Amino acid sequence: MAVAYDKAYKLLALQEKISNSKAKELIDRGVVKVGDKKVLIARGEIRVDTKFTIKEISKIRVIFEDKDILVVDKPAFLTADDIAKKYENAILLNRLDKETSGVMMFAKNEEFQKKAIKEFQANRVYKEYVAIVEGKVIEEIEIDKPILTTKDRGMAKSKIDMKRGKPAKSTVYPLLVEGNKSKIKVVIESGRTHQIRVHLNSVGLPIIGDAVYGRTSSNVNRVLLHSKVTKIFDYTFESPEPKEFKVYDFN
Repeated sequence: MAVAYDKAYKLLALQEKISNSKAKELIDRGVVKVGDKKVLIARGEIRVDTKFTIKEISKIRVIFEDKDILVVDKPAFLTADDIAKKYENAILLNRLDKETSGVMMFAKNEEFQKKAIKEFQANRVYKEYVAIVEGKVIEEIEIDKPILTTKDRGMAKSKIDMKRGKPAKSTVYPLLVEGNKSKIKVVIESGRTHQIRVHLNSVGLPIIGDAVYGRTSSNVNRVLLHSKVTKIFDYTFESPEPKEFKVYDFN
């Protein structure tokens, strides 16, 4: 008997009793899995008896707010633009990749925005991340390599380019080593597109779950990168590490 196939988004819509457009959105967000594998292509053909699982997206949490600045704890699987749509009267100050979680800042007026932009341009904003990578990190590593970002069909992709790249510096600090995996702290100057992911991969330390610059992992369904601490002017903002970073099975 022949096995029947249909498009993934249609089967997901039937299983979850949701619209086709909602099913496509969930797959595009990266929250739909079959077994331990993420469903990557909404229009991909898949067996009609496939059972999907959907990861719940955490809620956006306000970390701090005053007359000048709004700071939120961004969940993984939401884009910076998704967050910005929820705060239309505020001006986005920093972007995080879709699967990166943590501190995101908004200016509440143009005067503060202009002052904040000058701080970013002068590399006076402290940006600390935590990541889990393949490989052993037992000492501090400074990665000072220029990054070139290009766009293909609207998708940004970055790489090390010593001639045409823009300056970028990341400093890596060891936190925990288990087997051939490490939990690290990364402090960056500047903030090029995908800087940490590209820099770490360039020294043989790909972030776990990074299907673009590293490799996917059956244990996780996101890039294990989190924006933990940001300092600007006299402000210090901190986002607690998500559970994936605290109870991650290193073995």
